[in-house]
Amino acid sequence: MKVINFIKSVQEVKEKNELDISKDQDLSIGLMNLVSLEEHSFFSYAKTQDDKFLEVLDTVRELRKKLLAKIVKKADDSETWCMSKHLLASSMRLYEVANRLFHEGKEKEAKEMYNDSAELYGLFWKINNNPSEKDEQTIKYSKNEKKGIFASIKKLLECCKE
Repeated sequence: MKVINFIKSVQEVKEKNELDISKDQDLSIGLMNLVSLEEHSFFSYAKTQDDKFLEVLDTVRELRKKLLAKIVKKADDSETWCMSKHLLASSMRLYEVANRLFHEGKEKEAKEMYNDSAELYGLFWKINNNPSEKDEQTIKYSKNEKKGIFASIKKLLECCKE
C-alpha cells in the first residue's frame, strides 16, 4: 500500500516553524464531544419526548457541521465527510469504554480498546491530511507487526507546538 510520508512532511513544516497541530487536534476532540452531544440529545428526546432535546440536537449538529468543515475538505467525490464524523465518534466511544474497563480493573482489555480508539483517530487524520509531497515507499508488514495507521503517524500527533 502506498502511504504518505507523514513524519517527513511534518518535520519539514516544523523546521519552518509553521505547524500548530494542537489547534486541529483540540478541534477534533471538540468535534468528538459534539457528536456525543447529538447522540445524548437524541436519546434524551426518545426517553422524554421533550422537544427541547431536539432543539439542542439541531443547534449542536449545525455547530458540528460548521466546525468539521475546518478540518475536513470536500475536494473529491469520496465519503470523507461522513467517514470523518463516524471515525471521530467511534474513536470517542471506544475511548469511553476503555476508561470504564480500566476503572473496573480490566487493564489488558482497556489497553486493547485504547489502541483501537487510537487507530480510528489515526485513520481520521490519514484521510484528512493533505501534504504536498507523497512518499512512493511501500510499507511492508511482517506477520508479527501490527498493521495500523496510528503507528505510522504517532509522531505527527506528538509534535504539537504549544
